Amino acid sequence: MGMDRPRSPESLLPLRPVEFQVLLSLASGERHGYGILQDAEERGERIDVGTLYRALARMADRGWIEPAATEADDERRNNYRLTAYGLRIARAEAGRLAALTRAARLGGLLPEAAS
Repeated sequence: MGMDRPRSPESLLPLRPVEFQVLLSLASGERHGYGILQDAEERGERIDVGTLYRALARMADRGWIEPAATEADDERRNNYRLTAYGLRIARAEAGRLAALTRAARLGGLLPEAAS
């Protein structure tokens, strides 16, 4: 979709779990692939390396993320950052997940949120 007109973020939902994990990691700043893997692991999510790098290529092609400046001490690492479009997509997915969580609480599947 690289050069096509961007679709509305809502039309892309739900995202693949790996895509949301990437967007979530990059929401706090630039990272390289290994940094994204580590960040996801800290959240209790395990991402296969091949799955991650295929997702990064797909997301860059769609304009959700873009290459960032390479670290001076290691030019082999490709850093990525969110685009404004990617941030809109991440926020839309986070909102969708929040609505599902609210519904699960109302349906008795999850305990009520602490006040």
